[in-house]
Amino acid sequence: MRFKLTAIPTTALGTTALAATTLASAIGVASMAQNRPQEVNVYSGRHYNTDKQLYSEFTRRTGIKVNLLEGKDDELIQRLKSEGSKSKADLLVLVDAARLYRAQEANLFRSIRSPELNKDVPANLRDPGGRWFALTRRARPVMVNTAAVNPKSIRTYADLAKPEFKGKLCLRNRASVYSQSLVADELVRRGAKATQKWVRGVVANMKEPFFTSDTTMVRAVGQGQCGATIANQYYLARLLSGDNTADRATAKKVRVVWPNPTHVNVTAGGVTRSSRNPEEARRLLEFLASPTSGEGYAAANNEYPLKGWGNNPTLKAFGTFKASPVSMEQLGRRNREAVQLMTQAGWE
Repeated sequence: MRFKLTAIPTTALGTTALAATTLASAIGVASMAQNRPQEVNVYSGRHYNTDKQLYSEFTRRTGIKVNLLEGKDDELIQRLKSEGSKSKADLLVLVDAARLYRAQEANLFRSIRSPELNKDVPANLRDPGGRWFALTRRARPVMVNTAAVNPKSIRTYADLAKPEFKGKLCLRNRASVYSQSLVADELVRRGAKATQKWVRGVVANMKEPFFTSDTTMVRAVGQGQCGATIANQYYLARLLSGDNTADRATAKKVRVVWPNPTHVNVTAGGVTRSSRNPEEARRLLEFLASPTSGEGYAAANNEYPLKGWGNNPTLKAFGTFKASPVSMEQLGRRNREAVQLMTQAGWE
């Protein structure tokens, strides 16, 4: 389904101020028989115009007005904790299993029942207790500069700890939830002893310093500063499809290598415990996770839909991968242990 792109004003979340902005109004749609206006308030860590298109389409179909509050994930979590039962948030959308688990531990979600969500969202991509459900998938492959690294030398993430990668590997810093969840994935699949050895190996192969951005890290690979890195696929896709000529030229020198299996994470949403509009929030969540809407939600950020590979030509050029079987719940649960291992190994 194609949606007409419309310019809808939003208010970004800063560290000191938050304000909800109405995304869409129920023009020309019959209102459902209720004594109060139907609306749903969304706190979202995503910042894409195409998300707003989908919210507008939801309003057009249902008559439920969507109010959006955008911000950084950790700030949104802290905001909800501070607001407590007085929060107006109905739906919380976050990126990465580590943050979802933090929000879950803070008791910010409520459990819901939805046959539609259980059908559309694979079991390993949703909370077993029905508190949150994935909306998109993002993969974290190895990326190499073929002038420095032979792609065939990498079959699994474990290969990056081999001595042949000494001084060639660039990594995202320990504070990044992307790095934390990758290590948590290794912990679940391979156990603590093997993961500890692997973490020490990749840190020993590091070319300093640790990066604070996947974008600059991918650029460094394309420019030959690093031979290999591990990054979310959409960062490379953005450089390849962007307007910056230099970035496109640099990105073309980067080759995606899919480890077997490949670590996968998600964007996900859950109905908040404080929600005054839980039914409306559930309906929006079902809409966003549905196959048609979900593909549009994923395409906004060069992500993968919950099932299959989508129709993004840039992502199709990367090829397909075998996703790690580790669930998002397992990634969140092993996060603290992952951070401890990284700290002990000098992953800064």
